[in-house]
Amino acid sequence: MGAKMVDFGGWDMPVNYGSQIDEHHKVRNDCGMFDVSHMRVVDIKGSGVRGFLRHLLANDVGKLALPGKALYSCMLLENGGVIDDLIVYFMNEEWFRIVVNAGTADKDIAWMKKQAAEFTRHLPVGDAAVALSPASGGKLDRGAPQLEIKDHPEFAMIAVQGPNARAKVWQVLHDTKARTEALQVFQATDCGGYFIARTGYTGEDGFEIMLPAAQAESLWHALAKAGVKPIGLGARDTLRLEAGMNLYGQDMNESVNPLESGLAWTVDLNSERDFTGKAALLANPPKRKLVGLVLLDRGVLRGHQEVHCAHGTGEITSGSFSPTLEKSIALARVPTGVQTGETVQVAIRDKMLAAKVVKYPFARHGKGLVSL
Repeated sequence: MGAKMVDFGGWDMPVNYGSQIDEHHKVRNDCGMFDVSHMRVVDIKGSGVRGFLRHLLANDVGKLALPGKALYSCMLLENGGVIDDLIVYFMNEEWFRIVVNAGTADKDIAWMKKQAAEFTRHLPVGDAAVALSPASGGKLDRGAPQLEIKDHPEFAMIAVQGPNARAKVWQVLHDTKARTEALQVFQATDCGGYFIARTGYTGEDGFEIMLPAAQAESLWHALAKAGVKPIGLGARDTLRLEAGMNLYGQDMNESVNPLESGLAWTVDLNSERDFTGKAALLANPPKRKLVGLVLLDRGVLRGHQEVHCAHGTGEITSGSFSPTLEKSIALARVPTGVQTGETVQVAIRDKMLAAKVVKYPFARHGKGLVSL
């Protein structure tokens, strides 16, 4: 389809199919589709899955009561650093589905299996929660309650995003409308050959469709025939940045905890539930926080540029031109004393340019949310 291809974590990915700005506006105002088949689907099945995930994740899957309901969470190291951010779907008490990032997938799955082995090692003998043998490769000893951690590299994923996205999907996948029309945001349903979630990474409505890779090309072309435009990684990045959504490896990583990444809302520190990394978070109150910046001078905000303010220095984690606001915007990690409305200075090449600290998201649902 004329895409400009680039390497992305070992995957050949389309950065754009023409004008990145046009692709961005298409998603904000109509709809577009992304081939995000590099994302990895991981199923955890068996008895005791909920208990294990309550130990594994910073957010509490105990809140998931309705089948199909999804939860965004970070998975942490013992020191509180972020291994990955992910979405977990509760399908039933013996099946939770997780979608993890491509570049961290192998590391994530190895960590899940390691944590499962350690978690079960401390269970009382005969406990019906889980009993996972490290030597079993992710499966259980014979006779024990089963817990299986299995990834699905054979699955593709197509995200259709924008105000008209759901209608376009129903135009192509007629038989799924009855199952998906009642889905609320952050819910999913299993439609047999298609697992469809009302989630996304753009700040717009739409579906993420997981399906066997062998069927992906035909669905892609059927959506294109229905008028859904392909969208590349470039517009995906500006859309998620406008929506205030973190990108793993830029806005957070293993050296940064979620409390300093604008993700305190995903971390359950108030309940008695323990989880991996909780002790470290409680013992180390955050000294930095993530804020939004809008550049007041002419220029472009980019990652790793230094931010200078009265409280010290910080750093831009993600920055770009915002097609919706027609201004340069960024997420920046700065000292906790920095307040919304302040003006800071950003070092861009050999100049210090003024930027205003704002509350993000910058734009969602087709319109800008920041006023200067």
